[in-house]
Amino acid sequence: MSETAPVSAGRKFGTFLGVYTPSVLTILGLVMYLRFGWVVGNVGLLGTLAIVLLASSITAITALSASAIATNMRVGTGGEYYLISHSLGLELGGAIGIPLFLCRTLSITFYCYGLAEVLSALAAAAGSPLPSWGEQAIAAATIVVITLLAGSSAEAALKLQVPILVLVAASIAALAVGVFSGPLQEPRWIADSTTADGGFWYVFAVFFPAVTGFAAGIAMSGDLRDPRRSIPAGTLWAVVTGTAVYLAVPVLLAITARLEPAVLAAEGVAPWTEVAVFGAWLVYPGIVGAILSSALGSVLGGPRVLQALAGDGLAPRWMARLSSAGQPTAATWISGGLALAAVALGGLNTVATLVTVLFLTLYVIINLAAGIEQLAHDPSYRPTIRVPWWLSMLGALGALGVMFLISPLACLAAAAIEIALYAWLRRRSLEKRWGDVRAGLWMSVARFALVKLRRHVADARNWRPHILAFVREPRRQIGLVRLAAWFNQNRGVVTACRLLEGSLDCGWDDGEEEQDIERARREMEDALSEAGLDAFAEVNVVRDFENGAIDITQANGIAGLQSNTVLFGLPRDSRRLAAQLRVIRALGRVRKSALIARLAWRVEPGARPRIDVWWGGLENNGDMMLLYAYLLSLNPEWKSARIVVHSVVGSADEARSIEEGLDRLEPEARIVMERQVIVRREGEAVAEIIHRTSADAAAVLLGLTLPEPGAEDAYAQRLMTLAEGLGTTIFVRNGSEFAGRLI
Repeated sequence: MSETAPVSAGRKFGTFLGVYTPSVLTILGLVMYLRFGWVVGNVGLLGTLAIVLLASSITAITALSASAIATNMRVGTGGEYYLISHSLGLELGGAIGIPLFLCRTLSITFYCYGLAEVLSALAAAAGSPLPSWGEQAIAAATIVVITLLAGSSAEAALKLQVPILVLVAASIAALAVGVFSGPLQEPRWIADSTTADGGFWYVFAVFFPAVTGFAAGIAMSGDLRDPRRSIPAGTLWAVVTGTAVYLAVPVLLAITARLEPAVLAAEGVAPWTEVAVFGAWLVYPGIVGAILSSALGSVLGGPRVLQALAGDGLAPRWMARLSSAGQPTAATWISGGLALAAVALGGLNTVATLVTVLFLTLYVIINLAAGIEQLAHDPSYRPTIRVPWWLSMLGALGALGVMFLISPLACLAAAAIEIALYAWLRRRSLEKRWGDVRAGLWMSVARFALVKLRRHVADARNWRPHILAFVREPRRQIGLVRLAAWFNQNRGVVTACRLLEGSLDCGWDDGEEEQDIERARREMEDALSEAGLDAFAEVNVVRDFENGAIDITQANGIAGLQSNTVLFGLPRDSRRLAAQLRVIRALGRVRKSALIARLAWRVEPGARPRIDVWWGGLENNGDMMLLYAYLLSLNPEWKSARIVVHSVVGSADEARSIEEGLDRLEPEARIVMERQVIVRREGEAVAEIIHRTSADAAAVLLGLTLPEPGAEDAYAQRLMTLAEGLGTTIFVRNGSEFAGRLI
């Protein structure tokens, strides 16, 4: 993205006030008070518990998926839109962000209608029923008031929710006391003829907005002190709290004998006021407070989505402007205006169905984003909360299935809207051409992917190793190619390249040299196939090693899949190693990184392998070495490996400084590692420390500096001496767009 929404200059909030409280109050709100009795009366206790568990399962999986994405990035303004657009791209983020904004705006209307229904019931009970237009007038007035409050101060709106939370808890306690202090009965487990006309899924659609409140805290992402920590903690605890209450309340309503079946199945607050101790005196304050809190959560969240959309250029820029208090004032007025217009839609149930379909659409995309991130295995995707890809996909399928069961027409319409928005944002289409059925299809898909990849701006977050491994004897050096495959996790591109020194001019006419090259390439492919390695084989004729390696590396690859790293085996001849160093220096000028590996596996049967990273803090190699150690540990052969980061310092004061830096590195890098800072004794060489410490390590990663021109031979001797006596040793030289910063 070229631009982002302005960051709020107002007060930043913590987990409880910024995420948990708005989320749990939005969950324990309107539907719990006004429709839980209606749900139990229409589908029975078993049907109600099934609805609660199904709805809560979908939202719980979605909350986990959203938490996983949130813990993998620095979260800005926009809530779910921000998470999706930074995971799946701006186009898909915009395609879901616009409906998300409308969804939150409709939620304002939904909750204000609920408040109007409560006040209408109070007026009727007092003998002064409202006119036919009364509920709409109250809903409209409430929208105006809460929009003005939210537009002036988010802090005031959030602080108001703490006493409301106390009122809600008191009303739930009053219901429980009222039930157990009166006569009990066998609950009606199965629905009878009083079931609502729309059936089970209509009842589910009306109930589902009750559990969507978990995202209220996510919507405040730009106003949190530490969103990467607060979003998962506050969201998941709110889901747990809401699920526990929602499993208890229908049981209480079903087992009390104080309610006639007709009263239980009626819409409204009567089931609560007739059963709860102190009746309306405790219930109505809780209801009004919860509804206002939910409406405030929506009127705080919706404008921030619009603010983020405007900041990313998907809405007029002026909509992202902030007030002096840090509030997106223009976006707030627009949200309030649209919510006011939505009052004309009709009653509570109509708005509830629309909100349900829109929220389910959002859940599908959030779960898809988390599942695709997990399946893609990007090195940068290291969330502190890990959700299996299949669970996220199950959440997406569940949300999609429920959408279809509620309303096939609405499901198809929502999908059509998302696709149309995505196509509009992309503003280009794929022209498909087929030759034969298989080759033509794959050529079109490959071309499409390569063109898109070429147009994508490379960034550290998307970096992954595409390795060009130079092998002189393919079968004897197959381990070098295997090491490259371990590093890129079968997600990047590995090319095994053999250089034949000579000239294409001599002997070409009789075809002898052409045949030799083709035979050598087939032998390489056979060796790779036998080893089970997915790598490309190349054989190139070059006049000399140094110039040939430089030319081949620059030309290797296509579109966005050019090799960004070269891999050499550590030769026995120091002159050959000196030539490799000269090649690496030249390739650094075109931002190619380099690895030199000496393979000597030393893993004892049954032992837990150790990967040692020697962190020197020079040449920007440290982050890349740590990333390679992490990538190596992801392979099945290395799944039990420990990553140990070593650093050698000259004094105790320096040791404390390095230890503090490494302590900060682990949570930022999201890589589990052990740390050891070694204070060097006077006169002790660093090489001696490395040999003593890493003698039993399975793999040792060391930074590679480049000597001055003309000093390659002496440096080559030092490297060979350093590697001698160690296990597998990998020298790492960073020269790419990775830019030395940990992704």
